[in-house]
Parts: sequence; structure tokens; C-alpha cells
Amino acid sequence: MGGEDPEHLTQAARCQAQVDPLAALRTPGDPPWDVYLTGTVFLDIIFTGLDSAPVRGTESWARGMGSSPGGVANMATALARLGLRTSLAAAFGDDHYGEYCWDTLEQGEGIDLTPSRTVPGWHSPVTVSMAYEGERTMVSHGHEPPPEEPAPDFPPPARAAVASLTPGLRAPWISQAAREGTRIFADVGWDDTGAWDLAGLADLAHCEAFLPNAEEAMRYTGSACPREAARALTEHVPVAVVTLGPEGAYAVDRRTGETAEVPAIAVEALDPTGAGDVFVAGFVTGTLAGWPLADRLAFAGLTAALSVQEFGGSLSAPGWSEIGAWWRRVQALPGQEQAPAALGRYAFLDRLVPEELDRPWPLRRAVPTIGFRRSG
Repeated sequence: MGGEDPEHLTQAARCQAQVDPLAALRTPGDPPWDVYLTGTVFLDIIFTGLDSAPVRGTESWARGMGSSPGGVANMATALARLGLRTSLAAAFGDDHYGEYCWDTLEQGEGIDLTPSRTVPGWHSPVTVSMAYEGERTMVSHGHEPPPEEPAPDFPPPARAAVASLTPGLRAPWISQAAREGTRIFADVGWDDTGAWDLAGLADLAHCEAFLPNAEEAMRYTGSACPREAARALTEHVPVAVVTLGPEGAYAVDRRTGETAEVPAIAVEALDPTGAGDVFVAGFVTGTLAGWPLADRLAFAGLTAALSVQEFGGSLSAPGWSEIGAWWRRVQALPGQEQAPAALGRYAFLDRLVPEELDRPWPLRRAVPTIGFRRSG
């Protein structure tokens, strides 16, 4: 059981190792991890090549299929492929699916799973995702892990942590990590209660940055537009980043007084799964590297745009080879001299991306599939 080939499992780890965005900042006294996160790992099974949405009472055939770790693994993989030393606390089932996800994350992506554990008698949650016409339909199944899983009482020392806030609930590890000097970056899901009360996001007080989408930001603040909502959120958190869909993203930093708005990159979206996670990973990377707010926002949008051009969640997270290939490609396109401002928005990539690339654009990842034995 495993991927199609060990070469495929180690590809991402090699890509992210080409660039260390924090190299100039590292000192012997640093915490061992750049980013810590915790959550539920799903096994994602992705069907691709569907001509339309499945129709009740009929059978649909997909032209492609892949599998990969999903859920919190999307974020962990995106961070690791950008060169951040990533530690994940998660519960894994003691079934073949759990073994596959563990091996893929630890061996393939180089993610530290020391805080994670296998739960006897618990089977892995599974999501089936069907991608068509740039959209997706998902069906999931799983059982709640034991209440003590997976977050440890004392998270490992890290420069940053990524948290998903739940209305009305506290996660004790967030305040513990913040007290130890970890910078907390948070997003939030849809409020099914309909309350949309910022007071219900108690852990927001421990966060450095909050990254909701436009609809969430406006509902939580009662604002008429997302930019106004971002400014209102900085009364509760130092940095507010609001994603604007096809319009890009807008951010405000209360401490420095910076504001930034970066338009989205127009791409052909094949599958949006995991794009939000990739956006957050890009913003965290730029923040830890000390980049200006506008560069962080541009980089987050770029990584998200690259991810939606591939199928799957963690499968589609770009590494530095993909980022470098895109940057070299757009500079070589005819007519770029007519848009110096647009090209200049990403000029900071010059000092980061690999100088030489020996793979063509667009890049295609091998899609690991459970059931194939490794060769060799």
C-alpha cells in the first residue's frame, strides 16, 4: 500500500527544499518548527474529468481519479512545500487509509508528525470530491475521534501556528501557544448558528492575523463592503486579510498602518479544493519572512491561483519549482513591456525562485493512488 512510486512521494519534499524563505532569519536559538497546526486528516478521493455534475439515478464515469491526504493536511502540505518546517498534530486511523496518509505526509512532504498519533479502532474520515466545470461536489464520512485527540495539551514551540476558529468554542492550545510567543494566524468557517458574533470567536484575542472571506467578514462586522469590514476587524486583531474572490484580496495592518489590495491572477480554475489553505500558507510564509504587506498578499494570491489549476487539495499545493516556472513564464510572454506595473508587483520573486528549471510549463504532478505497490 502506498503511492505509485517512491519518486512521486518525495517530489514535493525536494521541490520545497530548493528554497528556504527564512534562511536569512534563522539563528541557533530558534524554535524547532516554523509552523504548528492541528486538525482532522481526511483521505481525499478525487474524481476528475467529469463532463457535468452527477445526475440522480444515473451512473457517471470519470476520466481520472487520484487520492491524497486532505482536511488539515491541505494546509500542512502547502506550508511544507513553501519551505517552512511544519509540525502537525492529528489523529490517524489504524486502517490502510490512515497508514497511507501518514506515510505521504511524513515521508513524502517532510512534515513532522511527532505530536500525531494512531487511534486504535478508529477508521479514517473519507471525502469523495467530484470536480467539474471549475466547481466541486463533495461527500464525506467519518466518526469523531476520542475527545483527547488530536491536539496535545502543550503544543511544540513554533514561530507560528494556523488555527481554524469555531464560533462559541475555545481551543486551549491556541492561548497556550500564544503565551509561548507563537504567532497565531486564524481563519473561520461558516457560522451555522447564524449569530455571526465576534464575541463568540474568543480565541481571536490571541491571534496576530485573521483571514476570513468577504461574506464572513461583512457578516461578523455588519459592514456594507469587505474593505470596511477589514478595517473594522483590526479593532479585534492586529492584521485583517479579507479575500475578495475574483477581485483578489485586501489587508490592513493596524500596527504599521499599512493597507494593501492585490488583484487576483486570472487563471483557468480546474478545482478550487484547498485554495483557501494555500492562500493562508502563502501569507504565513511572507509574514514570517518579514515581507511588506503587499508582497505577502500578492504571494498568497499567486500560490492560490497556481493551486486551482490542478486537481485535488494537497496534491495541487505549489512548491518553489511551480512558482519559479510561473515567474519565468510570465516574464517571457509577449507584450509584458506594456504592463510594467503588473509585472513589477511580483518582482520580489526574483530573489527567491530557483535560477534554473528543467521542467516545462505547465507542470503536472504525478497523482498518487492507493493500491499500487512501490517499485524497487
